[in-house]
Amino acid sequence: MYDNICKFLVESFPEDFATWLLGEPIPLTTLSPSELSLEPIRADALILLSSPEVVLHLEFQTKPDETIPFRILDYRVRVYRRFPDKQMRQVVIYLKPSTSELVQQKVFAIPNTRHQFEVIRLWEIPTEQLLNSSGLWPLAVLSQTDHPVNTLQEIGQKIDSLDNLRQQSNIAASTAILAGLLLEEAVIQTILRSEIMRESVIYQRIESEGILKGKQEEGTSLILRLLKHRFTTIPAEIEAKIHDLPIEKLEELGEALLDFQSEQDLINWFEN
Repeated sequence: MYDNICKFLVESFPEDFATWLLGEPIPLTTLSPSELSLEPIRADALILLSSPEVVLHLEFQTKPDETIPFRILDYRVRVYRRFPDKQMRQVVIYLKPSTSELVQQKVFAIPNTRHQFEVIRLWEIPTEQLLNSSGLWPLAVLSQTDHPVNTLQEIGQKIDSLDNLRQQSNIAASTAILAGLLLEEAVIQTILRSEIMRESVIYQRIESEGILKGKQEEGTSLILRLLKHRFTTIPAEIEAKIHDLPIEKLEELGEALLDFQSEQDLINWFEN
């Protein structure tokens, strides 16, 4: 969820991130992983922005991940294959404080190969650096501050001063979600107005996903009860597959199980 929020912010406010990370408000457009020659790795966490001269590759992380250095190298090679004349800046941004050595790592190295990238640990970034642009405000509460509640209050005041209601609601919702990495929900709710956040596309998306998840859980529970009533037990691997079914497949299974005569019919349904 957090990396998707960050992806939304970068794609909504590319010039704010370009100013922060590249030093100037270069116009950037989203570069789809499909434009590269191979399938994306963890596309949900990947953000690629491009100008005629440079590609900006960002990855936001809440936890240390030992696979990051190789992933960064892999994307550098992919982008070079597609755009050999473009420069590339690659930045991993850690959101949540960690004492792991992995958050210090900014080099991929094997015999005869070495690739370097940039790492930003938000908790080490001065708060003022992130308060200059509205697209960066949601990150500021995770920055180098001794008083995150005060920082959130300052962000809340800045959000209230925005004239664009849609922008106001999107930034408020993004701030609330990211602040949840550090602060209690009750504290956040006393500072950021919930009625504004409900207007945001982010809030509506999360709410929609929550409703779908609830329907999926209800459908899964019903299917499992019906199958266990009919066959007493279900193979563990089949039960695991049922938990992974999307809603439309659960509906198909619900219709099909009316004709099942044996456990083998259930197994055959998954095989077919």
